Amino acid sequence: MPSRRLRRLSYGAGCGGPVVHGCRERAAAVDVRSLTLRRELFDTVLTEVTARPGVLLHGPAGIGKSVLVAAVMASWAARDRPAGTVLHCSPAQEDARLPFVGLIDLFARVPDSCLEAPPPGPPAALRAALLRGGEPVGDQERLAVRVAVLDVLRALAAAGPVLLVVDGLQWLDGPSAEVLGFAVRRIEGLDVRVVAAERVADGGQAERLRCCPPGTVELPVPPLTDGEVAHLLRAGLGADLPPAVLRAVQDTAAGNPWYALELGRSARHEGASVGFGRTLPVPPRLRALLLDEVRALPEAARRTLLVAGATARPSLTLLRAAGLEDPAADLARAERLGVATADAGGTVRFCHPLLRAAVYADAPEYGRRQAHALLARAVTEPVERARHVALAHPHEDESTARTLMAAAETARRHGTPDAAFELAGLAARRTPGDRSAQRADRLLAAAEYACDAGQLEEAGQVAGTVLAGSGSARQRVRARLILLRNAGQALEGAHDLIEEGLRDAEGDPEAEAWLHHWAAVRGLLCGELAQAAQHARRAALLAGRAGDTDTRIGALATLARVRSLAGEPVAADAALKEALALLGGADAGPESWGLIRMRAILALDSDRVTEAGRQVGELLAEIDEFAGVEEVMATLVSLTRIQVRSGHCREALRTAARCSRALAETGVQAAPALYAAALAATAGSSAEEARQLAERAVRASEADGDRLFLLRALAVLGQAELLVGDPRGAAAAVEALRRVKERGEAMSAADPPLLHWYSDLAEALVVLGETDAAGAVIEEARTRVSADAPGSVLAALERAEGLREAGLGRAKEGALRLRGAVDRLRQLPLPVELVRTLVALGAVERRARRRHAARVVLGEALETATRIGAAPLAARARDELARLDAGERGAEAGAPELTPTEARIAGLVGGGATNREVATELFISVKTVEGALSRVYRKLGVRSRTALAHAMAVAVIASGAAVGSGDDDRLGPPVQAVTASRPDRVRIPRAPVTRR
Repeated sequence: MPSRRLRRLSYGAGCGGPVVHGCRERAAAVDVRSLTLRRELFDTVLTEVTARPGVLLHGPAGIGKSVLVAAVMASWAARDRPAGTVLHCSPAQEDARLPFVGLIDLFARVPDSCLEAPPPGPPAALRAALLRGGEPVGDQERLAVRVAVLDVLRALAAAGPVLLVVDGLQWLDGPSAEVLGFAVRRIEGLDVRVVAAERVADGGQAERLRCCPPGTVELPVPPLTDGEVAHLLRAGLGADLPPAVLRAVQDTAAGNPWYALELGRSARHEGASVGFGRTLPVPPRLRALLLDEVRALPEAARRTLLVAGATARPSLTLLRAAGLEDPAADLARAERLGVATADAGGTVRFCHPLLRAAVYADAPEYGRRQAHALLARAVTEPVERARHVALAHPHEDESTARTLMAAAETARRHGTPDAAFELAGLAARRTPGDRSAQRADRLLAAAEYACDAGQLEEAGQVAGTVLAGSGSARQRVRARLILLRNAGQALEGAHDLIEEGLRDAEGDPEAEAWLHHWAAVRGLLCGELAQAAQHARRAALLAGRAGDTDTRIGALATLARVRSLAGEPVAADAALKEALALLGGADAGPESWGLIRMRAILALDSDRVTEAGRQVGELLAEIDEFAGVEEVMATLVSLTRIQVRSGHCREALRTAARCSRALAETGVQAAPALYAAALAATAGSSAEEARQLAERAVRASEADGDRLFLLRALAVLGQAELLVGDPRGAAAAVEALRRVKERGEAMSAADPPLLHWYSDLAEALVVLGETDAAGAVIEEARTRVSADAPGSVLAALERAEGLREAGLGRAKEGALRLRGAVDRLRQLPLPVELVRTLVALGAVERRARRRHAARVVLGEALETATRIGAAPLAARARDELARLDAGERGAEAGAPELTPTEARIAGLVGGGATNREVATELFISVKTVEGALSRVYRKLGVRSRTALAHAMAVAVIASGAAVGSGDDDRLGPPVQAVTASRPDRVRIPRAPVTRR
């Protein structure tokens, strides 16, 4: 009996107690990496095995069915199945011709005692089928085998639960399949479960469901996503593959985990690289598995498959034009083998990407060259034709190199920079050795195209090669420019690279202009605004002398950004207008894209959000198919900012997700994309999601040294923490927003967004009871507000002032300022800001017990927030309305109200904390604790900490029901709740006044 199919099972005496050993060991052997990626499917299988009589997993070879089956067996045996039985078989292809071998494996360890009975009954027939007696002959004995199997299953199930597993149902021999089908149709009511796995073609259906009991659920095992494949390879190989190789593995494996691991191991073992005519190696073991029957095809059919695999878009028309005699007949043969097919329109498709790669890799080198030569004559599209010419002539040739460079430029213009990168790289490789300068120029062009395509590692490698080996100062400058561009936002450490470039560029005004422009960009991102402005002006001047209009325009655009950030909108607009005039207007193609974004952001900061949205929307529609990753990302980040401010919260979430997807394809996680995702989440998702994304954006910005986006990420983090609405969240918001304030001051920044963030800081300080500090922040912000400040900045400061007034106990004055902010915002297309201010006004009116006014305002806030998709603000409005309802009930009982900070302090002091301990817990000053405690004493009518503790204890009894129902959160917590991160707040009965 084949030992490889036996499972370690031991049994008690007779049939009384079969138990499973070795399942825990098997669980350890399961590919944990694959199982982790299949966790949801694995949990589904376990649930269905409990609820249903059977589960049938199906999918192509290597998709992970056996891993799931092994994990289910181990889990089933380990979970409350100490007396259970596992019957298991894993038939192989060669077993399909051997009668009853499946039953032999299933019952391999079932002891003879379970099969003993007076002959010639069913047990004797079963013993014969299991090769423990004479061969079963005739219909009656075959029926006896079926009945005997059913009897054994009943006997095993009487002793304990039974799991019957067939891993490889497609290879189960016919007699075993018939017996199994007979038995499982009759196990209803028995504690028997069936788990089976069947190999089917991609997208196919299971064909052996009859071997499973009625009611079996079919579960397809889907392919892994690209991200899951990357995770699997990282865990399986213990290291990251180069980005280009990883992308090739993902494309070729198409989500099949076994294929991915085999390809990844082979690529790593061979040190493989892809691109420039090099393809991903397919290991011999995979080729043998996939091409066993293909290798037996006639030579003409194999040649047809090779030519089809050598081109990106194979068709019958193209194959005939390449000189193949009868490609349709050849493909018909391939289709019967499940390799490739031609549809009714003549388009040729391989049944799996790995089949195409395997066919190409299996051919000899001369055969591949001949295939490309045939295609070079047949293809008319210049880019594809140039690629085939290069691969058909793998030697140095200047004519071929020039053809490839022309095709690369065509590919770039058509919006396919990845193709341009490969063609330019091939051109460099085909350039004769005595033309080293031309080879370096072509390598630099390839690196630039790689940047456009987001292939940053490849771009850096090529540029580094030129920088290390070129004797031309100008080529070394160009290589440094590519490395600077490759750094993205992480320019803090690029100072030396720029300085070395300036030394190489000395005496070349055009090259100096390039580097001064990069110095300006670095200064902008690193918060060195004065130096950035100097470099930008110098770059514009040098570019003008050199006649380099493009660099001059770029320098002026950077100067406009610097002036805008410094709070000088007039100077920013002047620089932008000069740049647009040089360009000839905003319709000048790619050169105008950055200027259009800048103009839109200036409009956004000036509250002209409709105009900003129109400009960026039109820009995105124009560049979508042609721009590189950097342009698309910058435009999507700008659009997200505009959509959030204009109240298109659902659209902002979709735009931010699109931005993240665009970057995910490059393998880079950039701070701007994380910032956009966090910003969209504050408007349309949840405070918790926004906080997590903002924290990631902060870390990414710090890692890059990008102080500009660090400011924005910290500001969004502060806003997310404010949305939480409790003292702990407010304390975290203060921490983040104080960093914004300090860094903004260090940068000499004074643009409208920064002034908004000052207002957020003041609001957070008010929540903590730090009203004096809040007043100082508001006063400082007022000194920075210019005469032409946007209305939204004034409204934000009025909102902060209103909340501060209310925090000082001057509710009437606070409501007046908040209504002024509301009136101002009603004149602007800023619904999110309006809702936020309405919620603040409603809360103040509620605390002042002007309940009707509060209900009207909060009702409007909830309706508007729901309409625009501002989920976090809608939740805040609903909470305030619930507190309003609870407040009306509490008012009938005469209970006093406490502010959030007062409630938290009362709970902590009532629980025995000292003032200093309270200050440490809430991240506030001892002075703030003392002032708040005095107000609590006054409101509750107590004069000592002992009396306060008594009042809090009474609150536990009197307000327990209110706590459970989520009553008014503006009131003090019971003593049990003082350690909660967001304590429920209840009304506290006033202590009796002792009259003397």
